Amino acid sequence: MSRETGPRCKKCRRMGEKLFLKGDKCVSDKCVLPRRMESEGTRGGGGRRRGRARKLSAYSIQLMEKQKIKAIYGVAETQFHNYFRRAAKKPNTGDALLSLLESRLDNVIYRLGFANSRPEARLLVRHGHITINGRRTDLPSYIVRPGQSVGVRDEKGLKVVKSTLTNKEPTTVPWLSLDKDNAKGTVVRLPGSEDTKEMIANVQLVVELYSK
Repeated sequence: MSRETGPRCKKCRRMGEKLFLKGDKCVSDKCVLPRRMESEGTRGGGGRRRGRARKLSAYSIQLMEKQKIKAIYGVAETQFHNYFRRAAKKPNTGDALLSLLESRLDNVIYRLGFANSRPEARLLVRHGHITINGRRTDLPSYIVRPGQSVGVRDEKGLKVVKSTLTNKEPTTVPWLSLDKDNAKGTVVRLPGSEDTKEMIANVQLVVELYSK
C-alpha cells in the first residue's frame, strides 16, 4: 500500500489552486493561497523570462485534472485506474467515477464530519475505530453501499469523533444521514453528480485522457 508523504501544501502550489487536502485548515486564514505555477526552466536562466509560463498541451491539462482528483481523495495510480475501469462500464463514466470515490469509507467518514480531513479519516479507519453495520473494518478504500451504517467501535475513537463533531461546523450531505448524538451515519443513496458540484477538477477531461 502506498503512503502519502511530504507537505500537502506543496501539491496545491504545484496545481496552482487549493485542493483542500487539510480539510478545514485550508478554509482558515492560516492557509496561504498557492503561488502561481511556474513553468519548467523559469528558475535560474535557460533563456526564458522569469515568471512566464509555457502554454500547456491538451494532454498536460487532462493529466493535471487526474492528478487533482487523485490528490483530493488520496488514491494511488493503480487504485485510481481500477476505479476508472469499473466506472467505464456505466453509462456516464465521469459521474460513476466520482460516485465510487465519494463512496469510499474514508470519504464517508470525512463527509459525516467524524474527521477534519480525509487523511485524518483514513487514520481513524486504519486504527480500527470504525465499524460498518457493527463490524470492524480497517480498509479506508471500502465502498460503502446504500443502507449500510457507519459507527465508532470503541471509547477512544468515540471521544475523538465526538470532539470533532462538536467543534466542526455542521454540514449537510444529502446522500448521508447523521445521528450526531450517537456518532452514527447511514448512506441513504449513492452520491450523484449534484453532490459533487464543488469538485474543483474537471472529471470529463480525465475520461478523455483514458479514452485515448
